[in-house]
This record gives sequence, C-alpha cells and structure tokens, in this order.
Amino acid sequence: MADDIVPPDIAALSFEDALAQLETIVRGLEEGSGKLDDAIQAYERGAALKRHCEAKLQEARMRVERIVLGPGGAVATEPAESE
Repeated sequence: MADDIVPPDIAALSFEDALAQLETIVRGLEEGSGKLDDAIQAYERGAALKRHCEAKLQEARMRVERIVLGPGGAVATEPAESE
C-alpha cells in the first residue's frame, strides 16, 4: 500500500467511523495477541485510517471561517488562517 493512497473503503468513511476503527486497531495491537501477519495488516490499515482522519480534519479546518469586525463596525467572515 502506497503511503499517500487511502483505500476506497476507508475514503468512504466519516471521520468518526474511521477514528473508531483506528482506536479498535490500536487496542488490538497494544494487546499483542494474534499473528504477526495480522498485526502488520492491522498496522497498515491503521496508517491509512490515520491519513484519512488527518485529511478530514484538514478539510474541516479549511472550511472554518472566523468572524471579523470590519471598518465602521461591520461584521464579516474570512477564511481561517492556516498554520
């Protein structure tokens, strides 16, 4: 699996669903039970879920606007500043 490619089944997930799956994978890996091949597959899926969650957060950040007070007290919005 390439580092920047998110499988279609993961790309279709909401942020919340992807995060829940990622948490389940992390718990399973922390327990250390199971076969090595299964752990490697779980890790790879977890990495893809993490990338998906990060992308969803970035999308949300880009959509957020901040309210500003303009000249003469007019209220307006502008895109939030990127870090």
